[in-house]
Amino acid sequence: MKFISWNVNGLRACLKKGFMESFRQLDADIFALQETKMQPDQAILDLPGYRQYWNSAEKKGYSGTAVFTRHEPMAVTYGLGLEEHDHEGRVITLEFADYYFVTVYTPNSKRELERLAYRMEWEDAFRAYLLALDEKKPVIVCGDLNVAHKEIDLKNPKTNRRNAGFTDEEREKFTELLAAGFTDTFRALYPDKEGIYTWWSYLRKARETNAGWRIDYFVTSERLQGSIKEAAIHNEIFGSDHCPVGLELDI
Repeated sequence: MKFISWNVNGLRACLKKGFMESFRQLDADIFALQETKMQPDQAILDLPGYRQYWNSAEKKGYSGTAVFTRHEPMAVTYGLGLEEHDHEGRVITLEFADYYFVTVYTPNSKRELERLAYRMEWEDAFRAYLLALDEKKPVIVCGDLNVAHKEIDLKNPKTNRRNAGFTDEEREKFTELLAAGFTDTFRALYPDKEGIYTWWSYLRKARETNAGWRIDYFVTSERLQGSIKEAAIHNEIFGSDHCPVGLELDI
């Protein structure tokens, strides 16, 4: 099974920058998007062989997730089932016979960390949600988690120490998730690989100089670790300030 996750930073814009070509090239069984920034009727995607599931934010042009799958799920749920967290279209869960597939667009803590307190509440709620699923069957989680976990995961750790996405608080929440029984699939295969990122600012030619961050992930239940065939970062693909990330599992 091949899975792809991509923060497209506005799907309508990405469609004008080669999205369909990349979609066909990546040829995933399940393809998840974050930051779609649209309602489903604002663009018609012709994806033969794929079922489409959308979770759009109530605020138009903001946030939003989608999943396109060749395999029909047993059930689909949207959000965490918590009123305080379910207005921004951040989570879609597909249940299959042998696993749950979850895509997430984690809230950004924003400049001056104005949303860090809310982010901490979200992290605890999302981890509890995943653990409840994990009690039933293994979980595959993908998306923009808006955190570079270790110093190896961004180009300039020292100058970004208290910036959104690299605060001690956010990094610790990711550590807590892994400690609760989950695996960062890319680091499981490539623990020491440097200079591999998934997001680059549009400012200061960051992508040209590879001044990036690894903030997009596939995280799985630990018991799936032996099934990991490949964990890929497709930094050769453009169209967004993020690049797609992939996972191949022998399931």
